[in-house]
Amino acid sequence: MSNDLHAIRDAVRTFVDERDWDQFHTPKNLACALSVEVAELLEHFQWLQAGQREELGEAKLEQVRHEMADVMVYLVRIADKLDVDLGAAVIEKMALNRAKYPADMVRGDARKYHEYKDRGINP
Repeated sequence: MSNDLHAIRDAVRTFVDERDWDQFHTPKNLACALSVEVAELLEHFQWLQAGQREELGEAKLEQVRHEMADVMVYLVRIADKLDVDLGAAVIEKMALNRAKYPADMVRGDARKYHEYKDRGINP
């Protein structure tokens, strides 16, 4: 886990400990809370034409930043409770994605990996 993620994890641990909330922070409860926060993030983009930064405006962008922070806090908290090194998990997953989506075969194409079988890609 990177130093930045360690700092976030430690800050969240302190916040939780000061409030005696660890008893509520089961992985299931945290995953549910994460889902709610992701939905709150998505809500800001729901009716935008393309969902670009320019469509948000400064006030909305600040709200989006706060929702993104909530998502990150819950994700880091789940990783902490499950003893998962998030940094290592990302590196591992990117290696799997590289194999699943070879750049020279999928560049500029947004289809899912299972739709590439007709192009000779067999992840």
